[in-house]
Amino acid sequence: KAELKSEVDIILCDVSDPTSLANMAKQAAIVLNCVGPYRFFGEPVVKACVENGASCIDISGEPQFLEGMYLNYNDKAAEKGVYVIGSCGFDSIPADMGVLYTRNHLKGTLTAVESFLNIKLGPEGSSVHDGTWKSAVYGLADQDNLRKIRRQIGHKPLPVIGAKLKRRGAVFYSNELSQYSIPFMGSDVAVVKRTQRYLHSHLQETPVQYAAYATVGGIGSVIKLMFAGLLFLILVKFNFGRKLLIKYPEFFSGGYFTKDGPTQKQ
Repeated sequence: KAELKSEVDIILCDVSDPTSLANMAKQAAIVLNCVGPYRFFGEPVVKACVENGASCIDISGEPQFLEGMYLNYNDKAAEKGVYVIGSCGFDSIPADMGVLYTRNHLKGTLTAVESFLNIKLGPEGSSVHDGTWKSAVYGLADQDNLRKIRRQIGHKPLPVIGAKLKRRGAVFYSNELSQYSIPFMGSDVAVVKRTQRYLHSHLQETPVQYAAYATVGGIGSVIKLMFAGLLFLILVKFNFGRKLLIKYPEFFSGGYFTKDGPTQKQ
């Protein structure tokens, strides 16, 4: 049984050194991995944890990494009696727990949920570390591989209970929030669906349909987003384009993603 110590030790390890990761995992009950992009740095940590009896959680929002770890390590983790739990941060705790909270507090049967992400900036503005930017660049460039992984997993579609949730357009006006909105490009939908599949197949609970969106503001913001998005989608298709996007995140994101990340005040 793991003991809670009053002194916290520092264990040095390197994702490029399997031996150091194994030594780290042997000394831990749970490893919280916050080092991304996970497509490059995540799997060695998962592998070391599973092989050495430690549970592993992360804050990844990368669908390909999450699905790949499920495909490659789910059975091995079950054999070892450990857990590999992804997306334990902004992606996708609010979405996953939000659906469960709504279901548990709704009088009746919940069959569908839509969520909207609406960001409000403080006086210091905001910025996001370019690690998230890199994840988006490589993730969109490798969509074909994500589809391949999902075909290998081979999950059957969940049954639709009640009215089928209609997907909204690529850009649409949300009457609920009086803003234009777009589909949220993160792991929320995949994570919620995985939870709903487990609850349905193992506990015979009614599966909840889910869709995630993000607000973008007025028509001016939509026009800017369309031009920026088109440029982004063109560049990610080519190696030189991805290099440009990775080298100059602040320029291509309009200052939103930076190599330094948010300031202390932000």
